[in-house]
Amino acid sequence: MSADPQMLAFEADCQIFSESKCGFPAPGLHTFMYEPLFTVGGFEFDKPMLLAFVSTFIVVGFFWAAFNRPKVVPGKLQLVGEAGYDFVRRGVVYEIIGKRDGEKYVPLMVSLFFFIWIMNLWSIIPIAQFPVTSLIAYPAVLALIVYIVWLSITFKRHGFVGGWKNITGYNKELGPILPLVVVLEFFSNLLIRPFTHAVRLFANMFAGHLLIVMFSLATYYLLNGIGVLYAGTSFILVMAMIVFELFIQAVQAYVFVLLASSYIQGALAEHH
Repeated sequence: MSADPQMLAFEADCQIFSESKCGFPAPGLHTFMYEPLFTVGGFEFDKPMLLAFVSTFIVVGFFWAAFNRPKVVPGKLQLVGEAGYDFVRRGVVYEIIGKRDGEKYVPLMVSLFFFIWIMNLWSIIPIAQFPVTSLIAYPAVLALIVYIVWLSITFKRHGFVGGWKNITGYNKELGPILPLVVVLEFFSNLLIRPFTHAVRLFANMFAGHLLIVMFSLATYYLLNGIGVLYAGTSFILVMAMIVFELFIQAVQAYVFVLLASSYIQGALAEHH
């Protein structure tokens, strides 16, 4: 009797030398699909949504607790909050946009950084074990927010005509290649930019989660008979992937905010 193709490796009767003789069920798209926790008026609320809401509460709650009653001599919580806020402000916003123009965008960038970072961290948190940003909808919405802010700043700063010149890289000094540059910049900035901004975050977290799940399932699948020898190697790979993911999770939040700041800097730049 053949095994169910959707059977997960951690089911009791599914191991390499078990009597069920089931093959290794590699993780696929079903790994990222969850049954709704509940439904309200046709709206389905699932696990990733819950994690996104909890991420919001964590970020808002932490900074509210850290800065609700600021002290001249900061306590431990305020000190951590200031360190995190200052990291994004000085390490990203000031470096890319500049202190004078960038100060007003610091709250947005701090919010994006820590919100994305927390949503990424769920990947290695027991019970949760799922990075919310591995679902394209979440990075897409965040990229859309940045996109709208970028467009708004562009046209507010340069006016209608100047805004389009900024977006298309219009410069008479380019001479005969000007039409080609305008077309390329138009499609790059208006269509490709928001797409790559979202996909870069999504693809990295999707791939990382898939690898962790695969090696975790492989560890249990091999944990039978002589396969125990191989299960140890698979478990080491799981631990290595978790450590690596800790680094990638922070880097992806940083890169997302870095690019967002770069786009805003470009919108604020004077057109020549």
